[in-house]
Order: sequence, then structure tokens, then C-alpha cells
Amino acid sequence: MYLIDISRNGQPSYDARVNQSLDNYFVNDLKLPGHGLMFYVNQPSVIIGRNQNVWAEVDIDYLHEHNIQLVRRTSGGGAVYHDMGNFIFENILTDDASDFGDYGHFAEPVLKALQKLGINVAMKENSSDLILDGKKWSGMTMFKSGKGIAAGGTIMYDLNIENAKKVLTENQDEKRKRLGVLSKRSPIVNLKDYLPDGMTMADFREYLLKELFKVSSLDDIETYHMTDDDWKVADQRLAETYGTDEWNFGHNPGYYHYTDHQFEAGKLGINWTVTDGKVAHIKFNPFFKATGDLTAVEQQLVDRKPSSRVIKKAVKKGNLANIDADQLTEFLESQLTSE
Repeated sequence: MYLIDISRNGQPSYDARVNQSLDNYFVNDLKLPGHGLMFYVNQPSVIIGRNQNVWAEVDIDYLHEHNIQLVRRTSGGGAVYHDMGNFIFENILTDDASDFGDYGHFAEPVLKALQKLGINVAMKENSSDLILDGKKWSGMTMFKSGKGIAAGGTIMYDLNIENAKKVLTENQDEKRKRLGVLSKRSPIVNLKDYLPDGMTMADFREYLLKELFKVSSLDDIETYHMTDDDWKVADQRLAETYGTDEWNFGHNPGYYHYTDHQFEAGKLGINWTVTDGKVAHIKFNPFFKATGDLTAVEQQLVDRKPSSRVIKKAVKKGNLANIDADQLTEFLESQLTSE
């Protein structure tokens, strides 16, 4: 097994959209032989499954107000929160998919390392969650492409649990639509209080890597360092798909289109579907604090034909103080009536 170093120009990468896209690059593009392991940290971010409805899973206003990234995986799984108090480990195999679906196989080395410290961790029965005292400290996911697998999960050292709870507040109206895969919420716990006294996050990282690679020094770990050519391909994938708002915010089951417009107050995205001439679903995604009620605008548009009269009436219903009503009306007309 070898470590995959995803630092760039000597600096670690904390950009969640970058980091979460790299498993796809290693499995589908680079295809290094053998067993690789990515081990990294993301800045505050919400990671959702490929087939999830972000509007049901995430408090979007809280996300934007607290500068939390939204990242859609290329794999399945539920919505989770990451921050600088949380590790992510990911196994990369490109020529052996025999263990696909076996979460226990990929969890075992991490579980053994923690059990060696006297911590009573385990895999939850009939689940991909890793637990301690009945609470989750790791959620695992994986995907398969040909003979390749990416499989891993989180390791919560000192995650901001309050942030996690608030940003992962579900929207019950969207949840009732049952569009996409719903997350299974579980109580979570940090490992910090169960570790030996004085074990910092850096100490914990060093301990885990030594245990996983069965070495006495980090210098003894075989390491693949990403090259400039690697980053060129990764950057291209980000620009085309994984770094775009259309993928991360807009790729929701039941919502077929996504675009945005720059207003004076900031960028406003819309995600929508028109079926048989009527608006079936629509959600606004303001990257600023909208003064007024965009939800009221959404409700006025759903199940109606998006005529100029209907759109003007809906926009008026929102009583929007910092979004120009005429500009918003024109923007909506150009999108909703173009199909």
C-alpha cells in the first residue's frame, strides 16, 4: 500500500471540491497499480451523495452565511459535514474490485488502530457507519468503475458538531417529495475525548498512518506525489463538472435544469423542472441574504404555466427588497419559458 500525497506546490489541499473529485481521477484516469490511500482534511463543507436532493438535505441559507462549501460526490451515500477537525481516508484500487460493497474490509484497519488504544469502536450492524458508544464517528461510502474502487470514510477527531447539526437541517417540504436518496441521520461523536491525554490532531494523524502502513516512521511510507500533469487533468475535470454549481447544487433528482444570474446583491441560482408546460419543481439558491420571501415566489410558480403574468405575480408575492423585481422577472421568463 502507498500514500497518495495531494498537496500542491508544497501546500496541503483543503478545498473540498478539489479533494472529493480526486478519487474519480485516480480510479478512472491515472489508474496507478496496487493499493493507494488518500488521507486528507477538508475545509468546512457539506458532502452529499450523487443521487441526493440538496434542497431536502441542507439548510442552504446557513451554508452560504457560514461560507460552507457544498460538494456532490461521484458516489452515493448520505449528507455529511466536514471541517478542519475531521480526517477523510480513501482507499484507491484500480485493478481489483473483488471487495466492492464490503465496508468492513476497508474499515477494519482503522478500527484495529483505535482498538489498540483501548477505544471500543465497532461497525454498526447492517450499516456502513462506524460507532462508539452507539454514536457515529465515521460514515463510509464507495464507488466502483470497471475494475476500480474508491472506498473510505470520515474520522471525526474534533468536528464542530453544532455546525453539523445546523447545516444538515432537513427541509421537510422537500423531503416529502421523496426526490432522490434520503440521508439517515444519526447522533455523532468526536474521538478526541477518548484518545490518550494530550494526543493532538497531528499526533493522531501520525499514529493512524503508522498503524495503517505498519511502519515506525512516516518517512518509511511509500508515497505517490501528484504531478503537474495530474493537476492539469484534475483541474479540467473540476472546470467541466465537479467544481461547478450546476453539478453540486443543480444535479438533483427531479430537477432538470440549473443556471444563475448576477444581481446587484449577488449571485442567484435557480434549479427547476417544467413538465407538460407547467413548473413542476423550482428552488432558488441565493449566494447572499435575500430580503423578502423567495419561498413565496417558488410556491406561486409551482403547478402553473410560467406565463409573463404568472411570473410577475409570483415575484410581487415575494416582496423582495434587494432583488430588482423587473430583472428577476426577466431572468425567470428567459429560463422557464425557453423549453
